[in-house]
Amino acid sequence: MSSNPDAPYVPVMASLPYVDEHRRHVTATPEQAWTALTRYVQKSLTQPKPGAFVALWHLEPNSGFAIAEEEAPRHLTLRGGHRFSRYELAFDVVEDGDGVAVTARTHAAFPGLAGRLYRALVIGSGGHGVVVRSMLRRVARAAER
Repeated sequence: MSSNPDAPYVPVMASLPYVDEHRRHVTATPEQAWTALTRYVQKSLTQPKPGAFVALWHLEPNSGFAIAEEEAPRHLTLRGGHRFSRYELAFDVVEDGDGVAVTARTHAAFPGLAGRLYRALVIGSGGHGVVVRSMLRRVARAAER
């Protein structure tokens, strides 16, 4: 668990359905990959969104994600939700030959008709996979510098 006393409370999301997993080989040490990953998360995923966006989407927390678990330099779990979904995005950094493998695993629930439609648009279209692979690519580039 993260030891940051200022971190927002994020409830454990029991039994969210598995969505997908993406992996990227990174030619870096676990510490370099971890630093790149946590910088990306802080800059892009846990920053508060504009108030109108938060209100429209009913984001919880207002950044869309909060750090729920952190075991440096190996594991990081983010959790959040909005009007159409509750979700968890977990990253693992594992030594892999001449570097590390950085894995992003998504679990999410999409309740109701609106949630099912949202899932079809985001997951079914392949858009979610494109975004996650882009995240991993950015982390890899930063770690390999």
